[in-house]
Amino acid sequence: MNEAWHDRFQAVWKRGSVAWTAGRRTPATLFNTDDVAFLKTVGCSAQELFDFIEDFHEYGEPDMTTALAVAALRREYFLRVLGGNATGKTVRMESLPAKTAEVDGIAWLPRLIAKARLKLRGEMPADLMYGCAGDRPFLRRMNMDLPGFLKLVAENGADDRHIVDAVKRHAAAARS
Repeated sequence: MNEAWHDRFQAVWKRGSVAWTAGRRTPATLFNTDDVAFLKTVGCSAQELFDFIEDFHEYGEPDMTTALAVAALRREYFLRVLGGNATGKTVRMESLPAKTAEVDGIAWLPRLIAKARLKLRGEMPADLMYGCAGDRPFLRRMNMDLPGFLKLVAENGADDRHIVDAVKRHAAAARS
């Protein structure tokens, strides 16, 4: 089953990428109804995959492998923790920490932790992206990547201290 959903996800990515290149550049025009229905079964919205494809075409990242790894973590959480049911909630942008908010002198980290939790729960507002052009350089500076950070948050739940300390360890390892 895992292989089948991976293959289907990659096929949806590829069709979306072709649609993007052809000039269809909205979530509603990038995917067909079967693709949207499939994405729902793995806990991914058309908007979320659109954001990954859009950034890939505009910035060269994240690639399909990264998108698949993030989707796999979200899918696992969606099925195991949420029982395959969406929460039905969407968090408002105003409730997120500011981009300048800091923890232990590290700006962006409080916001990224909140975004990762929203991604896991499927509660992202349409105008917010886990893995955006701000998240990726931040994580590179911390010697981490999108799937690794999402996994860290998934494994540590509400334990912000453990997450922050792990990020600091990764960043220190990059400097040594």
